[in-house]
Amino acid sequence: MNIQGKSTTGRENSMRKGREVEHECVIQEQQRANGIGCDEKAVPTPHPPGSEGDTGITMTAKSRRAIYCYGEKQVGPEVGKEIKNRTDMFRHLQISPTGESEWAWAEQAETGGLMAGEVQARLQRSCLATAASPLKVCIVGSGNWGSAVAKIIGNNVKKLEKFASVVKMWVFEETVNGRKLTDIINNDHENVKYLPGHKLPENAFIHGICDEISGKVPKGALGISLIKGIDEGPEGLKLISDIIREKVGIDISVLMGANAANEVAAGKFCETTIGCKVMENGLLFKELLQTPNFRITVVDDADTVELCGALKNIVAVGAGFCDGLRCGDNTKAAVIRLGLMEMIAFTRIFCKGQVSTATFLESCGVADLITTCYGGRNRKVAEAFAGAGRTIEELEREMLNGQKLQGPQTSVEVYRILKQKELLDKFPLFTAVYQICYEGRPVQEMLPCLQSHPEHI
Repeated sequence: MNIQGKSTTGRENSMRKGREVEHECVIQEQQRANGIGCDEKAVPTPHPPGSEGDTGITMTAKSRRAIYCYGEKQVGPEVGKEIKNRTDMFRHLQISPTGESEWAWAEQAETGGLMAGEVQARLQRSCLATAASPLKVCIVGSGNWGSAVAKIIGNNVKKLEKFASVVKMWVFEETVNGRKLTDIINNDHENVKYLPGHKLPENAFIHGICDEISGKVPKGALGISLIKGIDEGPEGLKLISDIIREKVGIDISVLMGANAANEVAAGKFCETTIGCKVMENGLLFKELLQTPNFRITVVDDADTVELCGALKNIVAVGAGFCDGLRCGDNTKAAVIRLGLMEMIAFTRIFCKGQVSTATFLESCGVADLITTCYGGRNRKVAEAFAGAGRTIEELEREMLNGQKLQGPQTSVEVYRILKQKELLDKFPLFTAVYQICYEGRPVQEMLPCLQSHPEHI
């Protein structure tokens, strides 16, 4: 998904009682080059009544354009007295989206207010909302997950002024019952082939897609990847977001969580996680995607979020083996826990950025792992594999119409990376899943491998 435009830049310092604080919001010249800035020259404007000392952005009610940002020094009240005129600008803008008032102002109390960084990010997004040209949204891919997200975005952009009301989808042209798939999506507003169905994992052709669209994506665009998978590069681990970032040349966030596409499309309550390198970009995507039943948490631990989405599929295969062997709930719970520990250990070893343990407690971590280990197709096919004596490829053809599972594929990439680093003995579950799927190791040997797991030493 690519969103055109860059956000404004602002700075908010929290107010402390009895302390002089300078508030600033600066519109940079870079904005003008990207079509985000002001057409009108910024000129000083008197404070609105009752807002003395507040930081503000002058708004024109007609054009919803930010025409002036100013910074002022303000002295907080004496100790024991309440701060007056405490109104969050972004909150004002959300409550009054029609711009009935020309003025919106912001200031933060010592306690009970938002952290300065949150105010800054939301301040910047509020400035975005006033841009002359709304941000355009394009969805690349039209599988079951892409179509479910398209439904959310299509409904949200109708309510959000900062986004264009038309959402475009970039798809592979196919024929379904004599009709082009693009015609069906455009005319019937339904992806009849993929929304309840499945397609090849996106990482199977991500390089080709990026090569094809790289020259067509504006430099100021932002992207968010919903692809769960990893690749192997010359130097080892390669995240899908890294591939997109390098080939297309834009900032990429990621979205991962316990999100079965059909349930999301049906509007059933769930949570998800956005991981980003730039917090304001993550918050912008949250605004685009969040609904009352699709709740989003944003973290700046993007690589961890993405690895969770890929590695949990390997654990789900192990959980499916447990079900096929009729091992019971205790054993399956142990496999899931040990799998989570291997996910954390793998991420800490190979992740280039920061790794926060708290991220594994978000929807992208524990929640998605549980969902996949109990309800995903990786678990389902692995269960059949344990009891049927057929290969993974045979079961894929029979149960998935030839579509490929993400878990076994990801185990191939992980196994190669671990072997290269001589770390196979540190990851017995990941290693066993690969060897059972592709090297003929008996599925019954998975549990003995776990009995001497590093977590037990």
